[in-house]
Amino acid sequence: MPSLPDLAGRSVAVSGVGSAFGVAIADAFHAQGAHVYGCDLDPSGFEALVASGIRCSSVDLRDRAAAAGWIEAVVGEGRGIDILVNNAGGVSGQDAQPFETLSDADWDLVVDINLNAAMALSRAATRHMAAAGSGAIVNICSGASLRASLTGIQAYCAAKHALLGLTRQLAHELGPQGIRVNAIAPGLVLTGKATRRQWDAYGPERQADILGGVAMRRLGSAEDIARAALFLASDWAGFVTGQILSVDGGIR
Repeated sequence: MPSLPDLAGRSVAVSGVGSAFGVAIADAFHAQGAHVYGCDLDPSGFEALVASGIRCSSVDLRDRAAAAGWIEAVVGEGRGIDILVNNAGGVSGQDAQPFETLSDADWDLVVDINLNAAMALSRAATRHMAAAGSGAIVNICSGASLRASLTGIQAYCAAKHALLGLTRQLAHELGPQGIRVNAIAPGLVLTGKATRRQWDAYGPERQADILGGVAMRRLGSAEDIARAALFLASDWAGFVTGQILSVDGGIR
């Protein structure tokens, strides 16, 4: 992979490093020579990252004080924080259900991990970025930020729409302080049990129909998303802010 000259030595915080996206993103920044710090609720998911020299912590991002505390711990390493990738999210193992049967607990859990965690981490990080006069935040959104979600999970769609709104609002407010805020909308990537179960449930005919609507005629990979994150965080995207980059193979 060609080097992005401004990423070497940068301090990068990545949430959700127990997931396929988080692992790929953390690995990609690490390969560019950045100092990478990751967090996830389940430490078993980031054991390989730790073995490669990436500092990872177990953090419950539903606890906003804990989220902010993790950012302060990253800054306390002495390198500040140059880049934040808000990757933590997902459907938390939930399946689609009728809206009228949705519980408050199920709604709150999905909104907390997809929206509120990104808010808490960004709020903590931007104070340090503003003091430095520069910074980049990359929010991992979804195609569900732009349209109804294939998951059928109402809270997920609502939270991802809201995360795009937060992206645009923060870009507007923080631009004068040298901070860029952008988002990525991944297409269909089989990253874990939930997405694989959803894909398998479609059956061969529906799967072929979906792939027929993708210009590249393939599913995405975690590495596709990681490369987009590298670009948006780097100076190659120095005049890009408030945008959502669809990395979906050209889905119609």
